[in-house]
Order: sequence, then structure tokens, then C-alpha cells
Amino acid sequence: MKKQKIVEDGYGPSEDEDDDYYNQKVGVLKDVTKKRKMIKKTSLEYKKEEYLQDPLVVFGWDIMLKILNHLDARSVALSLMVSRGWHGVASSDAIWSKKCEGLWAGKAHIPRVSQIKGLSKLDAYSLSVMDGKRSRIMKEDLWDHAWEFHFKKSAPAYWHNMDPHWIGTGPPMRRYFHPDGSQTADPGDKVWGGHECCYSIVTSLLADGKMREHYVRINRWPRMSISRKRDWGWKMSNHLYSYSSVPDADKKGGTGPCL
Repeated sequence: MKKQKIVEDGYGPSEDEDDDYYNQKVGVLKDVTKKRKMIKKTSLEYKKEEYLQDPLVVFGWDIMLKILNHLDARSVALSLMVSRGWHGVASSDAIWSKKCEGLWAGKAHIPRVSQIKGLSKLDAYSLSVMDGKRSRIMKEDLWDHAWEFHFKKSAPAYWHNMDPHWIGTGPPMRRYFHPDGSQTADPGDKVWGGHECCYSIVTSLLADGKMREHYVRINRWPRMSISRKRDWGWKMSNHLYSYSSVPDADKKGGTGPCL
């Protein structure tokens, strides 16, 4: 039998090797080559199958857009990390415009930072959530809103007798903060009495950046602690009186600090 050269391994049999040994070598090498080809083919088929199982590839952009529209904001946000293709669909303004509408519904205030011209709806949503969690009141928050004011039960009866909140003679009293540091009231406010008022925001921070003290003070009256409502409204109060920001979600351009 004529001995052929084993090309795959660069091996050529010597004269003293018999045909059986040679044929055994050829068989082994053929099996190895066949297995390598099968592994390579299987790997390519697996990648192709994996690619075809991607919902974005199977359904296409438009269908995926409709599917993602029915998911909650957190699920859509997680899908941004799947791939570049998914990020393109999941970050679409068509999705996040509706998410923003849902987020803003029923809120007392819409953050100014979310209304910046040219901002994507995904960024507008993210910034709105961040601002809604903000507990540090800024001067813009005081300026931008009207504030309802009333005395607490613990205040002297003298003040209760002039407060519509307690005697039920009309709408709540309102107060207004101005950029020049002054505060005013509506005409005819019996409690106001025409006296001058100035306010200040006091914030002290720890070394790690956390707030140690944070309050608003008017004149030399007792300081007011700050709290944030679930509807993103603000409340300032002490043991005598309380301020609540008046809802103004329809205010063009939003309210509060820009950054």
C-alpha cells in the first residue's frame, strides 16, 4: 500500500513502520480534524442562534418600542444595559415622555432642571427623581413658590383669633419670599401688620458632606425645620407656625434651582 504523507501533522512514516501503524495514525488525525471542524461549526451556530434569540432582532425596533412602553421605569432603565441596540430603543424619548408624564402627575412642583431645553426625556426623568429626593431647600425654592401660612395649636389664642385657618373666615394666609431677602404678605393680612421681615437659610455640613443643621429663620423668630412631602412639596415649621409651599406644577419652565 502506498503511504501518503500526513499533511495535518507534518509527519511522514519511516520505512520500518508497517501499514497498520500508519493507518492508525491517519485515522487519529482525521478524527481530530473532524472534531475541530464540528466544534467550530457548533460555536458559530450557537452564536447565530443566540443572536436570533435577541428580542430586538426577532421583533424589530417598532415592536420592542411598544413592549418597553408597557414596562415600569425601573425595568426600562435596566434594559439600557443589555446592548447598544437595546440602549438605543430603551432611551427613546417616545418611551420616557410618557414616563415623565406619569412621574409628574399629582406632584406639587416640577423641577426646573428637568425642563432645560434640549434635554432628553430620559435625563429629565432621572433629574426629576433626584430633585424629588432633595431635602436641602434652596433660595430658589423660597422665591419660586407662594407659601400658605398658619399658626399651630400650641400658639397663643391671640394669634388663632386672627388666623383664617382656625376661625374659618377665608382662605389660608399666604407669604412670599423675594430675592432681596425680604418677605411679604397679601394686602389686608391681619397678622402681617405691615412689619418688615427678612429671612435666611442656614446650613452647616459635616466633613463627609452630610447636613448637620439646616433651617430657615425669619427675623429673630424661632428657626423652622425643613421637610419634603411625597408630592415634592416643601414644609417649614416650628412649635408656633407652619409654612407649606403652594402647588404650582403648571408653572412654565418649572421651579427650584437649575443645578
